[in-house]
Amino acid sequence: MKEQLYAIPVNDAFDADCECPVCFMYNKLQGDAIDFVMGASYMEDDVRMETDQIGFCANHLPMMYKNQNRLGLGLMMLTYMDRQMKTLEKLAKIKSVKPSLFKKNDTADPVYAYTEEQQKSCYVCKRMGHTYERYLATIFYLYDNDSIFRDKFARAKGFCLKHYGELHKLAATSLSAKNLDQFSEVMSRIMVENFKRVRDDLEWFTDKFDYRNADADWKNSKDALIRALQKTNSIFVEEPKKK
Repeated sequence: MKEQLYAIPVNDAFDADCECPVCFMYNKLQGDAIDFVMGASYMEDDVRMETDQIGFCANHLPMMYKNQNRLGLGLMMLTYMDRQMKTLEKLAKIKSVKPSLFKKNDTADPVYAYTEEQQKSCYVCKRMGHTYERYLATIFYLYDNDSIFRDKFARAKGFCLKHYGELHKLAATSLSAKNLDQFSEVMSRIMVENFKRVRDDLEWFTDKFDYRNADADWKNSKDALIRALQKTNSIFVEEPKKK
C-alpha cells in the first residue's frame, strides 16, 4: 500500500519531542518544498511555467525571501508579473456595473473573482498537498495495522487545534470500525491532557513576571509562550537571537 511508503516520516514525527506531530511533518514538508522551488528547479521550463500560472501565497513568499536566493525569487516574480500584466490589461477594460433593483444579479465581479483566486493560488501549497494527504492517511493506516504505533500515538503530546480537528474529521472514514472508538478516545485524552499542560505552563510563565516570584524556579515554563502559539494556532516561532 502507498501508506507504507510514508511510514518512516510519520514514525519520525511521533518519535519527536514536539507539541504536534502533524505540525512536525507539515513543517518538514514545507521546508523541503521551499528548498526545491528556490533551488536550481526555478530555471526549469516546466517549473517556471507552473509558477508563472499559479504564483505563491502570502504565507510562503516571506519564507522564499528568507531563503536568500534573491535572484531566483526575482526572476520567478518577474515572469509571474509579466503574465499577470497581460491579464490586468484585459481586466482594465471591464467596467463596473451597478446591480439592478428589479433583476437578480448572479454575475460575480470578474476583477474581484480573479484577484481572490490569485490570493489562494500557490505553487508551494500545491506541491505539498498530495504528500501531506498521504501523511494523514498513513497515520490511520499505521493505527489500524501497527500495535507499536498505537502505543506511540497514545504517548504523544497531543496536537495543535487545527490538526486535532483534521484528524477527528478524517477518522470516521479512515479507520476500521474496531479501532475508531479507541482512536477517538485516545486522541481526545492526549489532546485535553496536553492542552492543559501547556496552559498551566503558560500561567506560570506569566506569574513569573510578578516580582514576588522573581526568585522562584521557572519550572517548565520558559518556552511556554512558544508552545502555546503552536497548540492554538499551529505557529512555530523562533526565539530572537540575543545581541
